[in-house]
Amino acid sequence: MSDFAIRVENLGKRYRIGQTVGYKTLRESLSNAVTAPFRRLRSTDRRTPGENPPMTGDKQGYIWALKDVSFDVKQGEAVGIIGRNGSGKSTLLKILSRITAPTEGQVEIHGRAGALLEVGTGFHPELTGRENIYLNGAILGLKKAEIERKFDDIVAFAEIEKFLDTPVKRYSSGMYVRLAFAVAAHLEPDILLVDEVLAVGDTAFQKKCLGKMDEVAKGGRTVLFISHNMAAVKSLCSRCILLKDGGIELAGLTSEVTNKYMEALFGTPTSNVTFQEDPNLRIQFLKAKLITSTPGSNTEETTLRFEYLVREEVKSVLLCVEVRSPDDLCIFYSNDDLLNDNRKHKIGKHTITLTIPSYLLAPGEYLLAFGFWEPGHEPEHFPGVRLTFRREEPNSRLSSHGIHWPGLIYLPVTWRYIDEDCY
Repeated sequence: MSDFAIRVENLGKRYRIGQTVGYKTLRESLSNAVTAPFRRLRSTDRRTPGENPPMTGDKQGYIWALKDVSFDVKQGEAVGIIGRNGSGKSTLLKILSRITAPTEGQVEIHGRAGALLEVGTGFHPELTGRENIYLNGAILGLKKAEIERKFDDIVAFAEIEKFLDTPVKRYSSGMYVRLAFAVAAHLEPDILLVDEVLAVGDTAFQKKCLGKMDEVAKGGRTVLFISHNMAAVKSLCSRCILLKDGGIELAGLTSEVTNKYMEALFGTPTSNVTFQEDPNLRIQFLKAKLITSTPGSNTEETTLRFEYLVREEVKSVLLCVEVRSPDDLCIFYSNDDLLNDNRKHKIGKHTITLTIPSYLLAPGEYLLAFGFWEPGHEPEHFPGVRLTFRREEPNSRLSSHGIHWPGLIYLPVTWRYIDEDCY
């Protein structure tokens, strides 16, 4: 048996922009089958049946969703696929799931693959939840007895007992995803392919799904996981592939690849930045600076200092700030609506500061994202930079022993013995 669960070589997928393919009737399909030999004789294209059209570069009206993609995934490995929207992630998973065929290159799949793609893929809308469980099991090649052994676990995981005999077309997107994931994970495919669909579910269900995928990976099966959630990718995957414009930009250890991706999104970490003026903006940042005082102490504060220019008075605009973890998890949010000052949006230049008690954060590096936002509108200006600061270990015996504090926050709690209360 091969050491590889997935092998992809020079994979490419080309789409024609604006092309639509309608459903054919049985009569049309039979007619096309009968007349195909005659059409082939009249055709000047001498390619063999089923051969891909010749590749002559990027013609007008075509777009490459994937191009020259090659990688291997070993048996039992958990690999993350990350990248911006439109980078080719979902197209790659559709090809690996055999939902769509590649334009060029080849794919080897060693083992039975179960896929969880976007909402709506894989289930028949007219069938009930119960019927779709059996249908998906049959597609994976399982016998009825094998499906029945897993049936109760699937239903319990999906938490849809009351709606089991309802057609899935009447399910909410969250119910649909819960059942789809439960089926994909519990029917024990050798390879689990998961697209970024877990965002549809609530936080508790997302946590349950990540736990199940971790269980699948540790059980020796292969997981290929597409996600924009860097924390989830880091916790689940040992290796990661970064896609950009349909090709592989970087592949390697998850920490290295995700850091590269975050730099592409937010820029190089800095504590001081100056922006170029844009006369088209009603309100914009001029400078942003981060000041951290007394690092490592229980009175540590981090101050953000902003200089901005207002060209047109807009009373409803808010200056918003987020403190985010390196995994891009939002830990804290605030905006200047808390500042009851009529000067803040008057025409002219302004300077404003925000001070946060950073000693409450657990030790580690943090990102600061900021921007202007008018409720009901798109962000007016959101800089593509990241201000960063590092929260040092608190002064304690724990840190002196080289042990890092776990968790997202640090609370200065009080311990004391009251021995007489123990009797």
